[in-house]
Amino acid sequence: MISHPNRHCTVELQALPSRIGQVRRIVSAQLRYWRLDPLIDRAALGVTELLSNVHRHARPDKSCTVELEFQSDRLTVSVRDRDPRLPVVADSAGASDAGPLATCGRGLVMVAAVSESWGCRPDGEDGKVVWFALSATAAPRPPAPKPLRAAEQRPEPAPLTVQPLVRAPEPVVVHAPAPEPSVAHGPARSPEPAVAHAPAGTPAPEPALAHAASEPVAPKPAPPVVAAAVSATSAVPG
Repeated sequence: MISHPNRHCTVELQALPSRIGQVRRIVSAQLRYWRLDPLIDRAALGVTELLSNVHRHARPDKSCTVELEFQSDRLTVSVRDRDPRLPVVADSAGASDAGPLATCGRGLVMVAAVSESWGCRPDGEDGKVVWFALSATAAPRPPAPKPLRAAEQRPEPAPLTVQPLVRAPEPVVVHAPAPEPSVAHGPARSPEPAVAHAPAGTPAPEPALAHAASEPVAPKPAPPVVAAAVSATSAVPG
């Protein structure tokens, strides 16, 4: 169950390896929503170490509650479980666990390194609370970008001119005329004489009689001159 009225968020879960990664993402998203981005990495690391301690050491079960509270520029992250035994930091543990290979209490050393303060307290008769705090005012902020000086000002990019797409003209294909097939002509024929046809109802002309060339044709005699009549006419007196 997740509840977050105002700037307070609570997550209940079983401290199992598969759930620890989910809670880490929930914490990161919640701090991002609160605009506390500079605190995300340290808060996610601290809550991961506290949940890992619950998974390794809490009895009788792994039920726990993660609580986030932001107030007066101070973020407090706490983990509540059902084991009343308070944790022991590796530096104050017994000689058997205080060496460099100690496996108990080293998560609290990491929590102390990433936080400004931390602590633990009993929660009734059957539980405890382990917490750490981060300050939002002390969180490093990314430096503001410096204005460019006159010599460092970037030139404005030239406007992009888009040229219209011009298609190349298609080549003109000229086809040569196909050669006409050769035709073999025979010898030239003389034109046939034109035959004039007479109109219908006209009698056919009689055929001309051909005379033999050996028979000469005699010339016709000239008419006689009437000389006497002319002479008589000229003799009449006037």
